[in-house]
Amino acid sequence: MVQLFSTFDRETIERNLQEEKFDLVIVGGGITGAGIALDATTRGMSVALVEMGDFASGTSSRSTKLVHGGLRYLQQFEIKEVADLGKERAIVYENGPHVTTPEWMMLPFHKGGNMGKTTASFGIRLYDYLAGVKKNERRKILSAKETLAKNPFVKKDGLKGSGYYVEYRTDDARLTIEVMKKAVELGANAINYTKAEHFLYENKQVVGVTVTDRLSGKAYDIKGHRVINAAGPWVDKVRKLDYATNNKHLRLTKGIHLVIDKQKFPMEQAVYFDTPDGRMVFAIPRDKKVYVGTTDTVYDEAVINPKALESDHNYVIKAINYMFPDVHITEKDIESSWAGVRPLIYEEGKDPSEISRKDEVWFSESGLITMAGGKLTGYRKMAEKLLDDVSKTLAKKTGKKYKPVQTKHLPISGGDIGGSEHLEEFLSKKAKEGNNRFGWTLEEGREIAKRFGSNIDQLFTYAQEHKDTNETTLPNSLYAELRYSIQHEAVTTPIDFLLRRTGYLLFDMPYLLEWKDAVVDEMAKQFHWSEETKQTYIDELNIQINDAREPADWHDR
Repeated sequence: MVQLFSTFDRETIERNLQEEKFDLVIVGGGITGAGIALDATTRGMSVALVEMGDFASGTSSRSTKLVHGGLRYLQQFEIKEVADLGKERAIVYENGPHVTTPEWMMLPFHKGGNMGKTTASFGIRLYDYLAGVKKNERRKILSAKETLAKNPFVKKDGLKGSGYYVEYRTDDARLTIEVMKKAVELGANAINYTKAEHFLYENKQVVGVTVTDRLSGKAYDIKGHRVINAAGPWVDKVRKLDYATNNKHLRLTKGIHLVIDKQKFPMEQAVYFDTPDGRMVFAIPRDKKVYVGTTDTVYDEAVINPKALESDHNYVIKAINYMFPDVHITEKDIESSWAGVRPLIYEEGKDPSEISRKDEVWFSESGLITMAGGKLTGYRKMAEKLLDDVSKTLAKKTGKKYKPVQTKHLPISGGDIGGSEHLEEFLSKKAKEGNNRFGWTLEEGREIAKRFGSNIDQLFTYAQEHKDTNETTLPNSLYAELRYSIQHEAVTTPIDFLLRRTGYLLFDMPYLLEWKDAVVDEMAKQFHWSEETKQTYIDELNIQINDAREPADWHDR
């Protein structure tokens, strides 16, 4: 089957979307929509998916970037939630070990703090049990001395020790794109920058959507036996397009994260710590940076591109200096930041931090199916539960026989390396190959192999193309990443590439600033942009860079 997942394929994809009546039409191209598309396709369903922005451009690229079981949910007695999410971590890891990494997490406890040694020990032990954690990743309780040996920056005053347990760090945007690519590889039809405008009905039942290509302005219809609303924080907006709704709705909350270079904050041990106001915050090393967050505030503004404000920065900086008093972080140390919106299911009278992260499926009398709430970690299980139900009624409608869930042991795109046990061997081998063939540093080769997994051989093809022609000012490895992302990952704008496909805008701002102009020039050449179009994308990129580098409300001063 020919995989169509490039901006150059848009006309063909749009023709396919118009010519077939699909079993499922999915609105939303974040991790929830991608997970449903993959599960449905592997069951034998025909699938169409539309995303109004870039894939993962909403919440799915703006999280804490953890596939975790939610230790703090034990405090809310959400036992089943913790058990389900905890078990999913290992599945997500094995299916895509290149984008997910086990991360030992430290939970320090201090005299007078919110969590004592006994409570922490019991909580983490229960967490390990519920999550089915394997023996070599089960929790330990460290003394104050052992805690400081692993992280000398933790506040020493009143330190009694720490819990030590495993979470899983991920690249949320790349996890989403790899799941989507696998769905497309297996037959799903997915397109970005395509907005659902209104629903199509027959006998008051939803039978499709009218969409608009936001690049060309072209409108067309997509027909389907079932339509699923998986629009994340836009779920309620999509539901308003339907004539029938229920009395449930979302409560949006905003969370922000700050990125600091390790030269200023040379921390190698991840820490999950409580703040004086009772919230929990993560500080997580990633390559040459440390990122810290998150906040949790009610959000009622525009969902597209939420901003980190000065008050948000101040809160996280204060939290850092409270738990790590010797590092003395100030605003000038913040290299980058991001803000995201959580689509939580509204619960009357609850504070944002108390609202459950559970997922629910809402069925409208029109036949519209809405997947609401949920967490990154649970994307696969959410799709499984939804489609176990939907497949039964769909089979009666279509006369087809669908398979049971197939995704539990299915590698996502880039994940074909023989499981996590072979990851280090794979990374080392590909790093050496990049070095021998193209002069990449071993660190550079390892980083790219980790980002693209088993798809790196295709990147080597583009690296050879660069070596043979040498018609661009881009470095060989960056050219290979860009060419691959355009041809195989639906990259359309510079932000798609520099933020979501590579993460340079968040985790290597100096590199991005050095090469962003050359990236834009190369994209303009490949896509034949007019000067006006090119300038529009440059302006969009510069706004995104400014928002990442300093609080958004500083721009108005």
